[in-house]
Amino acid sequence: MPTSTVLVVDDEASIRRTLREILEYEDLGVEEAEDGDEALQKLRDGRYDVVLLDIKMPKRDGMEVLEILSAEMPELPVVMISGHADIKTAVDATKMGAFHFIEKPPDLNRLLVTVRNALDRGQLATENRRMRQTLVEQHEGELTPILGVSPAIARVKETIERVAPTEARVLITGEPGTGKELVAKWIHERSHRKDGPVVEVNCAAIPSELIESELFGHEKGSFTGATKQRVGKFEQAHEGTLFLDEIGDMSLSAQAKVLRALQESKITRVGGDRSIPVDVRVIAATNKDLLHEIEEGNFREDLYHRLSVILIHLPPMRERRDDLPIMMNHFAEQLARRNGLPAKQFAPEALERLKTFEWRGNVREIHNVVERLLILSEGDTISPGEVERYVLPGGSGGNPVEGLINQYNEFSDFRDMAEKLFIEHKLRENDWNISRTAEAIGIQRSHLYNKMSKYEISRD
Repeated sequence: MPTSTVLVVDDEASIRRTLREILEYEDLGVEEAEDGDEALQKLRDGRYDVVLLDIKMPKRDGMEVLEILSAEMPELPVVMISGHADIKTAVDATKMGAFHFIEKPPDLNRLLVTVRNALDRGQLATENRRMRQTLVEQHEGELTPILGVSPAIARVKETIERVAPTEARVLITGEPGTGKELVAKWIHERSHRKDGPVVEVNCAAIPSELIESELFGHEKGSFTGATKQRVGKFEQAHEGTLFLDEIGDMSLSAQAKVLRALQESKITRVGGDRSIPVDVRVIAATNKDLLHEIEEGNFREDLYHRLSVILIHLPPMRERRDDLPIMMNHFAEQLARRNGLPAKQFAPEALERLKTFEWRGNVREIHNVVERLLILSEGDTISPGEVERYVLPGGSGGNPVEGLINQYNEFSDFRDMAEKLFIEHKLRENDWNISRTAEAIGIQRSHLYNKMSKYEISRD
């Protein structure tokens, strides 16, 4: 099943058919529009990841459509295609917000590379928008974004307030699911860089042979497959924050280059010879014991000291069980609103039962359990019996899938919810390693990223 959809807009049926065949062969969904008016109607009614837009069309031409899309959907990548354009038209289209410009007949390889890059651009824009929206939602409620009142969490909040306005680098440690990414976002939000970009890199999800290109970018032709210049995460995060998640999984060669970038505030793209100044605040996180990794020769001690100017350790849930009721009720309210479900409360006995669990997945597991209980429980109060039935392995009282089925009338809605739950489960099984998860469920990494974006799946 295609995970990304391209809208092809052209008044020539033969062109639309050719582009459809090329894109569908690459496992992309394709829809068509024969003029600008039909394209705008479809874009306003549906969800598309990239638009291939012809310039010369009847009724409303491509430049007029581009102008409207730049105002209404600025995050949507638009690739202009034309057989009658000149350099001035291409420049004008780029100034109006076009992602790229391709002449007819399009070169196959160039077209596919452009579409893939446009998909990456759109995904990054969506992630940044969702990250900012998350912070806005967190400010709207009375609860602090980092939930809890235990002494351990109080110390974390105090440290964030003191370190955020500075330029000090921060190393966040803690078990998977304890909220390291959330702390990094909150530090950015409270800093003077909050209006700049916040760019995340999951070092565990990127193959070691690609991590340097991901961080520092590469020049065209620098290695096989480098068909165009690429800007790396350091440059993308200029005047903002770069969050290096799972830094303990980074290769030693990449560690050396990161150390140099931190020392000199400059980077060099792979295959390049020009130093590029970067103004970036780096926040790193890991679930590993980096001092042990240093002893084993897996992590550079000099890089550790560069990163750990401020250390923030996030305690696991088993050390802060008294925070559980606050988190459960917050997630219940938030998820009910997001999923269009009626608000529900936890019976006191149910909360007491939940406090006895190990919560090895920490905050992430709590979030998912609350969502499961909201969907499957009956009435406006979640009972201890429903906790036993739907949370404990092998819980009695019927098949929980039947309860899920009964919540939906449309097959597409049920399918989307089931796919979301399946992907979240597999991500947790693989400790949120994107490459391992994609391999385990038999899809490409880019497709998994697209599904996570579609269902708004995140580690928080």
